[in-house]
Amino acid sequence: MRNVAVVSFAQTPFKRREVERTEVQMVRSVTQEAVEKSGIPKQEIGFTCSGSSDYIAGNAFAFVGAVDALGAWPPIMESHVEMDGAWAFYEAWIKIQMGYAESALVFSFGRASMGTLPETLTLQLDPYTLAPLGVDAISAAALQARALLEGTDHTEREMAEVAVRCRRDAKDNPFAQLAGDFEVEKLLQEPYLVSPLRKHDCPPVTDGANAAVLCSEDLARKVCEKPVWIRGIDHRIEPHHLGFRDLTRSVSTKLAAQKAGVDPAALDTAELHAPFTHQELILRDALDLGDGVRVNPSGGPLAANPMMVAGLSRIGEAAKQIWAGRAQRALAHATQGHCLQQNLVCVLEGV
Repeated sequence: MRNVAVVSFAQTPFKRREVERTEVQMVRSVTQEAVEKSGIPKQEIGFTCSGSSDYIAGNAFAFVGAVDALGAWPPIMESHVEMDGAWAFYEAWIKIQMGYAESALVFSFGRASMGTLPETLTLQLDPYTLAPLGVDAISAAALQARALLEGTDHTEREMAEVAVRCRRDAKDNPFAQLAGDFEVEKLLQEPYLVSPLRKHDCPPVTDGANAAVLCSEDLARKVCEKPVWIRGIDHRIEPHHLGFRDLTRSVSTKLAAQKAGVDPAALDTAELHAPFTHQELILRDALDLGDGVRVNPSGGPLAANPMMVAGLSRIGEAAKQIWAGRAQRALAHATQGHCLQQNLVCVLEGV
């Protein structure tokens, strides 16, 4: 296996609605910043991969238009995944592992504010038996939360505590959308949005984009003072149909973590892509995270949840903790699909 490192990361400020810039303009700003920070000339980047969804963008082949942000020259080797940018990151890592490139630019973007997101995400469900029922994403998550509360020792108070901690920690993140001081008792008095989920249990609708540059060891040591090394990465998927799996457990996260070589005792930080409060509890259990691991110091998806972007942001935010000297070994997690259907785990380490 080749040693591969993250050498730069950039993201837009995350907003409820981006009205000043198009997707191309957002992508251009973050890709330019990531390339400049990397120290690698644009023409020497060997591979480019993006993550986005045409359903979120509202038009076919939106990802092709986004490539305009990279410029027409020089020619590039480019790919796209109809997934969160974390999976584009994985593809870029594979390309470097296989020797097809020594460096890669990864970016993702999403403007969920242009549509009705919970209903749009219904299209991710099984097209024959579930999608026609019109089960929106929040209602599906509520089914999972109810199963967790009735089938385990977890409580609504724990869920509220997750929301309070994430929004509090987001105050130190200038890119976060939601931040502030909240009280658990007051949150528990709020009405249900879809029982047992209240508004604070759910992620905000968010617009944004981000980008990262990763490269092989020799190049990383030349261009970066403090590379963040990818020590392990893997992703796994579970059955598409919600009724075919135990929604209170994340088997795919647990397996991906094992394949990525996660040692919970060695971790300082974990950035978890948990859009709903109860999903953080499920992921903590799957990853066996103890009290010594700081979870989502950035605020996580409860502070900003740009679709197709938030997973790559977990990798970038974990890397930022290492660059800032606040962590030595961090875990980044990304998810896709309803109720934690598909999960990616990445282990990052400083020098």
